[in-house]
Amino acid sequence: MNIALIIIGGFYAFLAIGSASGKLFRNPQVIAGVKSVGVSDRYIPVLAVLEILGGLGLILGIWSRSLAIAAVTGLILYFFGAVCAHIRVRDSFKNSVPPAVLTLLGVVVLLLEAHR
Repeated sequence: MNIALIIIGGFYAFLAIGSASGKLFRNPQVIAGVKSVGVSDRYIPVLAVLEILGGLGLILGIWSRSLAIAAVTGLILYFFGAVCAHIRVRDSFKNSVPPAVLTLLGVVVLLLEAHR
């Protein structure tokens, strides 16, 4: 169970930090997607920092179960908020899938953490 948790949790942390890097390095597709749901430029770095903190919390959570649970819960809420933002503006299904998948993957990591 712990090996699966480390692999899946590490992958989830990698995805969160990768998503943040698209925002920090101003990837045109990422920025267009964020702006399409109504996020202003001044909040984009804040969102990136939240993703990085969640990813780092998961990595450090290998040694601290409570930190891992807090980090994955924060990431689940973050990506669920992204899903809600896409639904609110009636964005295409294609654009809503990535944050939905990341939300579900976060739930899997949370369940694994709960049974650690």
